[in-house]
Amino acid sequence: MAKNIKFTEDLIDFLHESPTAFQAVRNIKAALLRKGFKQLHRGESWNLEKGGRYFTTKNSTSVIAFIVGTGELETEGFRIIAAHTDSPSLKLKPQPLMTSAGNYIKLNVETYGGAILSTWLDRPLSVAGRVALRSKNPYRPEVKSLNIKKPVLIIPNLAIHLNRDINENKSFNKQKDMMPIAGLVKGKLEDNDYLLNLIAQNLKADKNDILDFDLNLYETEKGSIIGVNQEFISAGRIDDLSMVHAGVAALFDSETGKATNVMVAFDNEEVGSMTKQGAASPFVKDVLKRISWAQSKHRDAFYRAKIASFGISADNAHAVHPNFPEKHDAVSQPVINGGPVIKYNADQKYTSDALSSATFAMLCEKAGVPMQKYVNRSDIKGGSTLGSILSTQLDIRMVDTGNPMLAMHSIRELAGAEDHLYIKKVFDEFYKS
Repeated sequence: MAKNIKFTEDLIDFLHESPTAFQAVRNIKAALLRKGFKQLHRGESWNLEKGGRYFTTKNSTSVIAFIVGTGELETEGFRIIAAHTDSPSLKLKPQPLMTSAGNYIKLNVETYGGAILSTWLDRPLSVAGRVALRSKNPYRPEVKSLNIKKPVLIIPNLAIHLNRDINENKSFNKQKDMMPIAGLVKGKLEDNDYLLNLIAQNLKADKNDILDFDLNLYETEKGSIIGVNQEFISAGRIDDLSMVHAGVAALFDSETGKATNVMVAFDNEEVGSMTKQGAASPFVKDVLKRISWAQSKHRDAFYRAKIASFGISADNAHAVHPNFPEKHDAVSQPVINGGPVIKYNADQKYTSDALSSATFAMLCEKAGVPMQKYVNRSDIKGGSTLGSILSTQLDIRMVDTGNPMLAMHSIRELAGAEDHLYIKKVFDEFYKS
């Protein structure tokens, strides 16, 4: 139990320090460097050695880390775990400053991904992401990471006395209901530009040098371990940073084997992955090709290595909800702390099939970890994830899996502390098999 709690506490720290994909990858990068991984820049030549530990990034929101295997790449292939760094949130628009009702300062936002909007109301919020600053080279703006580590925004509910049907099928207008307030106007509005002043103050930069930004809102309260027996994790961004955390930890703990072990954390899964840093991009394929070219003299090494490879698409799954069991399939009802879940879909929204699922089931057996299965009710359309999208770029055997959780896409999600250790054990087994 002590080991489980320590691993869970480490996850909660990671979630808290990673309010956006930019901070997540920055933290992963720092951990990789501490563990002796060498950073590779995509615009430079790569000199890779067997047993070497390397990583590369894209857009500062996606990262691929790998340990070059000692065996022949054509016969040993790649062992790939893929997860994603982004989560549903509210994103600042380019010109966010607004006023309302005389003297309230509001920020204009839009939704990123499929957030449960009601959970964003009445919570202390802050802002994080990246900022682009003026530089001498217009093609290389200066970029700085930003995390305003204090509550500066809130989206207040309308009092029930003014909205008597608030508890009866309330819907939310994204343009009207979800605008956070930042403060009160004092004097001229341009003298009260709280956002730019906050950015400049935090970055120690000239406000006039701020050209643009990619900034998202997040809840400032740290996650916690809850439950009578400390069995639950309550935190934001469990989907999918918990899988990133477990995958990176497994890569750190893995010994150099014959196969090349790869950990991929993509951005933009929550909005379809169709970006240069998403799973639908050639990012991972390009990296694997470069590994192949560096490790083999055979022109067809990459194509042969794909046949020997296996991938785990790691994205969280739906646990059966205790208040809404009717929303789930009559038979496949995963429970929290019941072990990782294999996800199936006849329309191929998930990449799992009988063969890849059998492989994952045997990995769970070898790791001594229980395993569950999930499929949607036939009359409810489910979501999709990385597996099938990644398969359009990398046609290898792959399974879609993840830990069961409740309140997916809420500002504060709920998962199992024991499950997090379970998935880490399976990942450990995967990298050594």
